[in-house]
This record gives sequence, structure tokens and C-alpha cells, in this order.
Amino acid sequence: MTGRALILCAVLLAPPAFAVQPDEMLDDPVLESRARDLSQNLRCLVCRNENIDESDAGLAADLRVLVRERLVAGDTDEQVIAFVVDRYGEYVLLNPPANGSTLILWLAGPTMLLGAGAVAALYLRRRRRLPPEQPLSADEQARLDRILGR
Repeated sequence: MTGRALILCAVLLAPPAFAVQPDEMLDDPVLESRARDLSQNLRCLVCRNENIDESDAGLAADLRVLVRERLVAGDTDEQVIAFVVDRYGEYVLLNPPANGSTLILWLAGPTMLLGAGAVAALYLRRRRRLPPEQPLSADEQARLDRILGR
């Protein structure tokens, strides 16, 4: 393989880089695994649609530390998520629950898709009902030729 091909393979096959710093990691592998799982589902408030586990933003680092502190304090996963949501709002969840104001967002996509399908169906139905095209009469053709200068 050439050098470029090796570099390309290395880049494509490399695992994703996580922004979690070694000093943030917990000594207990079970708690660290739980922290990583929770971090995968929390949105970085600075980097849109990136979880805090992958974000290099300072706020994401603070959230990662906060999650680990709550786990060390003995909170369950649900309690940690509830604590973070209470502090930062539901926007911090990458997959917010479908209730209240988020219900509109969850239903907007499928509703628009169904609406577009209905409009397309109506258009196609009306298009079929149009009378077939009639050829021009001799007088109409002569007038068109005069207009076009033929």
C-alpha cells in the first residue's frame, strides 16, 4: 500500500476521539461506564447536536464532571438526568421525551410529511381528470403561424 492509502485507512478505521480528559475519569470502571453512557445522551449546550462526551467545550467538560460527581454521590442514572434537566432544561437531552412543548416538535415532521403526501395525491388526481389535449384546428394553426412569423 502507498503512504496515502495507509493514512486513509488509519483515518477511516480510527475509533472516535472522546473529549473526556484523564483527570475527569473515575477510578471505578462501573461508575465510569455509567458516566459515559449518560454523557452520550446529554447535549453540549455550546456545540449543537454533539453529546458532552465528544465535545471539547468548557461547558461540556463541566457537565461531564457534574455527572461524575452525582454518580459518586450515589445518584441513580435517572436522578442524574433529572438533576441536569432541572438545572439546564430539556434542551440538554439529545432525545427529549414527547410531552408538553416537545410534543409539537415530535409531531411536526410526520404531520408535514402526511400533508405533503395529501397535496401530491390531490395534484395527481386532478391532473388525471383534465380533458385530453385537442389538436389545433386549421384556423388556430394558421393564426399561430402568423403570430410566430412562420
